[in-house]
Amino acid sequence: METTLRGVGVSHGVAIGEVRHMGTAVLEPPAKQIPAEDAAREQGRARKAVEAVAADLIARGNLAGGEAQAVLEAQAMMAQDPELMADVDRRIAVGSTAERAVYDALAAYRALLAGAGEYLAGRVADLDDVRNRIVARLLGVPMPGVPDSDEPYVLIARDLAPADTALLDPTLVLGFVTEEGGPTSHSAILARALGVPAVVALPGAGELAEGTVIAVDGSTGEIFVEPSAEKKAQLESAAAQRKASLSASTGPGATSDGHKVPLLANVGGPADVPAAVEAGAEGVGLFRTEFLFLDDSKQAPSEEKQVEAYRQVLEAFPEGRVVVRVLDAGADKPLDFLTPADEPNPALGVRGLRSLLDHPDVLCTQLTALAKAAEGLPVYLEVMAPMVADRTDAKAFADACRAAGLRAKFGAMVEIPSAALRARSILQEVEFLSLGTNDLAQYTFAADRQVGAVSRLQDPWQPALLDLVALSAEAAKAEGKSCGVCGEAASDPLLACVLTGLGVTSLSMGAASIPYVRSTLAKYTLAQCERAASAARASDTADEARTAAQAVLSGE
Repeated sequence: METTLRGVGVSHGVAIGEVRHMGTAVLEPPAKQIPAEDAAREQGRARKAVEAVAADLIARGNLAGGEAQAVLEAQAMMAQDPELMADVDRRIAVGSTAERAVYDALAAYRALLAGAGEYLAGRVADLDDVRNRIVARLLGVPMPGVPDSDEPYVLIARDLAPADTALLDPTLVLGFVTEEGGPTSHSAILARALGVPAVVALPGAGELAEGTVIAVDGSTGEIFVEPSAEKKAQLESAAAQRKASLSASTGPGATSDGHKVPLLANVGGPADVPAAVEAGAEGVGLFRTEFLFLDDSKQAPSEEKQVEAYRQVLEAFPEGRVVVRVLDAGADKPLDFLTPADEPNPALGVRGLRSLLDHPDVLCTQLTALAKAAEGLPVYLEVMAPMVADRTDAKAFADACRAAGLRAKFGAMVEIPSAALRARSILQEVEFLSLGTNDLAQYTFAADRQVGAVSRLQDPWQPALLDLVALSAEAAKAEGKSCGVCGEAASDPLLACVLTGLGVTSLSMGAASIPYVRSTLAKYTLAQCERAASAARASDTADEARTAAQAVLSGE
């Protein structure tokens, strides 16, 4: 029987497929005794599970090749270690279940590795993965991590951290559904980057049985469990119509009466550039540079390595605008060489520009690398600082840019309410503003963007957040400077019209969202967008703001 659930839609499109669950860390098996006559059977179960896991690791290694193959083969050898298996057999012989014996034997092995010097201690994580895989097989629960599937599926998870997604194959993942997260969570951002439908903050998502067929509408946030043939046809028809509409919309971003709104791409490194170019991005509105620094949390990358990576992105947009955000370390992106280890609340501590000003050598190297990367290229380079709180911060950043010989526009991100409230003051030191609506919402409402329970307050349609956007845009207009949005709010086509009406001068988003925003903007005049913005700001809740804006744009 078809049932309907509702979460928060964060990535457009429709996905219909079977449920596969993201495996979680295996819980410790209960320590219960078995009768002596069951020992041989349990020993056989343990051996069979170990051999199956080892064979799976070797098969994965053969497919991956290279260094990954060596790592996976080493893990398989760990699983099959004769001394380990002998210890498992001994524990079963004195009354342990197969899963408890494996858990305890590997715990003892783990302790030996952890205390055997730096190199062997580094293998502990590999050993933990082996333990989790064997115990999961014995318990009959999903394997840890990404599901094993030869057929496309809809991924269900409590939440998706960046590390969880490293092995995801976008050709197999039809869509995401998560219990946690919000519109600006990592899982939402990843879904939009991959161009797959996604719904987050869905209570009880983990209770959907493995193999259940569901339909995910990433626009409305609806989940249809065991949808009827009629419902499937209806959803597929709507998706096909949207796709045709997107294909017909090309060229620069603009309203129907010709008001230009450049549509830029958010990129996290050179790998994201092809999708941005294919989507028709007019440049890059947010080039996140953390990817270079997170590879090694012990030290900053060399100037040469940075120059090479930056130039790859700059070369992809000749005559285009590329806005680079300098390193935003701290909070959920700690770096051993840069961020304090003992902060009680890292999100409110030494983060972003604050970290860089405490380590001017790191900032200077990055700015120098950007200057060298742009040499001789016909690109419009702009560089901005994250977490700017006031004019003092803005001046310190602009001074550092000039000292590094950077020939570019210097800007400030508006992610803290104080920056929006004092935007005109900040603009005395820098040449543009860029609104990071993800963090601006988080700090405005004291609502962690990774916590699904407060997703209502992370909604970028919140009128208070729209007020801060309007303040920033008005300040920029008064100073004759630009004010863009590079937060995920820009990826919502309806909200993109409202942001345009608030006076925002450019919109930057994940590449997959650009066609949706371009197509929607082209339907309305600037005056209609302004009326929709006024209606949204006059509302009291995010839902009311969305409904009011929709009513204006639909002529109701």
